[in-house]
Amino acid sequence: MTTQALVDQILKKRSFLCVGLDVDVEKMPAQVREGNDPIFTFCKAIIDATAPYCVAYKPNIAFFEAYGLEGWKALERVIDYLNTHYPTLYTIADAKRGDIGNTATRYAKAFFDQLAFDALTVAPYMGRDSVEPFLAFEQHHTILLALTSNPGAADFQYIQQDGQPLYQKVIEQSQAWQGSDRLMYVVGATKADALVKIRQWVPDAFLLVPGVGAQGGSLDEVAHYGLNDRCGLLVNASRAIIYASDQEDFAQAAAQAAQELQKQMADWLVKKNLV
Repeated sequence: MTTQALVDQILKKRSFLCVGLDVDVEKMPAQVREGNDPIFTFCKAIIDATAPYCVAYKPNIAFFEAYGLEGWKALERVIDYLNTHYPTLYTIADAKRGDIGNTATRYAKAFFDQLAFDALTVAPYMGRDSVEPFLAFEQHHTILLALTSNPGAADFQYIQQDGQPLYQKVIEQSQAWQGSDRLMYVVGATKADALVKIRQWVPDAFLLVPGVGAQGGSLDEVAHYGLNDRCGLLVNASRAIIYASDQEDFAQAAAQAAQELQKQMADWLVKKNLV
């Protein structure tokens, strides 16, 4: 999906919501957990319930890998279901891959060619030659980890060099890499105050913002500081939506949680004169 196609969907649905699929069988309702193919069954129900209110889905690959071959089979079924039944929705493989040369290219082939995701999260620690192999796939986006909200982020991301924190150098230097027009950046929702500066460095880039909901991030703060003239945001919510209920009404509860966020997003899009 092109950036413009994503923007079109955001404006059409008045939503910049991304639903994270962090699947944990132990948290699923008993009737799903005890049935056949519980991971796909759960994801399908969540997708069908929340699709009217979101523009993207982000399967967290580790949550599928943890179940071995069955988890990978379920992931294949989930992405195939999304691409077949909801082709206008944006898909992100949250895999946080990071390596150089042929290895990076193989990671890209796995998620872009084999699984047909639109985008992939990538760790930039190894520099240009660990990212450009992903950017060589011109029909896809690469989403760099820039500023995360975990406590350990301070260990490296805020280290100062020449008066600049490391995360600023990552963002600014990446703009010179080949294919940088297809870069997006991960910025944690609990770092909303940093969005003012980040928007100065990359005014036109899309930002993937996890952490709204269960992690305590504020949608209002993220929207206030992060929206640009094309929206430029994908705000992810995972547990707050997919585990809104652990009973038989889990899909309906997920739909309600997604709709509530979509309504807030619509208000912000109107406030910013985007719709």
